[in-house]
Amino acid sequence: MNSSKSDLPSRLMSSLEPWRNAAHWRIAFSGGLDSTVLLHLLAHLARHHSLPALSAIHIHHGLQAAADAWPEHCQSVCDALGVSLQVIRVSVQPGASLERAAREARYAAFTSLTEADEVLLTGQHRDDQAETLLFRLMRGAGVRGLSAMPAQRPLGQGTLLRPLLDATRAELEAYARAHQLHWIEDPSNEDRQFSRNYLRHQVLPLLTARWPQAQASMARSAAHLREAQGLLDELAQLDLAQAATPSGFPWLDLPSLELAPLMSLSAARQRNALSHWLEPLTRLPDTDHWSGWDNLCGAANDASPIWRLADGELHRSAGRVWWLSGDWLRAPTGSGEWPDPSTALRLANNGRVMFSGQTPDGPLRIAYRQGGEVMYLAERGHRDLKRLLNERGVPGFVRGRLPLLFRGAELLAVANLPGLDGQGADGWKLHWQPTDEDQGLR
Repeated sequence: MNSSKSDLPSRLMSSLEPWRNAAHWRIAFSGGLDSTVLLHLLAHLARHHSLPALSAIHIHHGLQAAADAWPEHCQSVCDALGVSLQVIRVSVQPGASLERAAREARYAAFTSLTEADEVLLTGQHRDDQAETLLFRLMRGAGVRGLSAMPAQRPLGQGTLLRPLLDATRAELEAYARAHQLHWIEDPSNEDRQFSRNYLRHQVLPLLTARWPQAQASMARSAAHLREAQGLLDELAQLDLAQAATPSGFPWLDLPSLELAPLMSLSAARQRNALSHWLEPLTRLPDTDHWSGWDNLCGAANDASPIWRLADGELHRSAGRVWWLSGDWLRAPTGSGEWPDPSTALRLANNGRVMFSGQTPDGPLRIAYRQGGEVMYLAERGHRDLKRLLNERGVPGFVRGRLPLLFRGAELLAVANLPGLDGQGADGWKLHWQPTDEDQGLR
């Protein structure tokens, strides 16, 4: 690719052509070199081309005193270019890696702000791509991680774009000098206790001194790895299609997979398929933590093993694996009298119950299984509830939170289970909506 600074605008326009009809282009504007060049390029292109509405977002992390002056600098740059600016202050959670915590806080803000048919543009360039590849290599990343930064990915309800990934830092510096741009030099970028700064200042200069094309070669390797990851994703989709069978409990709206088709795959294909399935649900486990999957699959048939992950749990039950998060990980509490059965009853950490048809005579109460419950069935007489749940193959993690309807000591109904959920002769059924949350999404 021709790397002269003069063709940077045309290359940028070419990369953004598929997004010309987006509702809005938002620029992540830190005030540093990269985002300053990107903002300047787009503001000037907008004068000569019909582009979506432009605006900028500055994230103030509050991590250093110098940063307090940056919003004012960013505002003056945006005012000069005629671009509106939104300043967002975020709280960075303490942790082992300040870099990672700041990034998570920043992207959480970007995610919440990016609406449908909108694009967020960031200024990462080819040198950043090389840093990312080396950084992840040192952490032992797999193919997905070594693919480094994609040129585009979903973000919030819209899309994140990195349109300068094919440009070098030297090109951006040349453009900035030619247009007499001023930008912020973040003092923390010189602190070599941060891994990326160490790579940038200590490692990459040595590599490029020996191999001048090192950064271009690493970017090319990342592209090869992204292609390989694409093939692995296609394989995962094929394998998951065999396991994505109905659970038999349509009211149990949880992500789940049939275990047998997964177990027929090689260990590597199991990990590949499951990683693809888990990726939108949780932060993925590292290599050592994958032993949890082996333990879950290898547990005895009568066991109910659990694999705890960063953002939820994977349970094995009823021949399937189930993803649980949110309210599903909190014990239901507060069962008791149902004072007005004509309206839905909200249950603490457990959604709500309601009737269809004629409401049965009271007084009624909702409770949860304690063990030893017996239910009378017209055609079978009194039957132990545990046996009835076994007959229907109810997953173990559901049994303790299935709402049970009592009148006095008499168990009248078990919500949502056909044949146990009401009395057909009296024309009523007990329905349970397990949660009011959207389950399974980070």
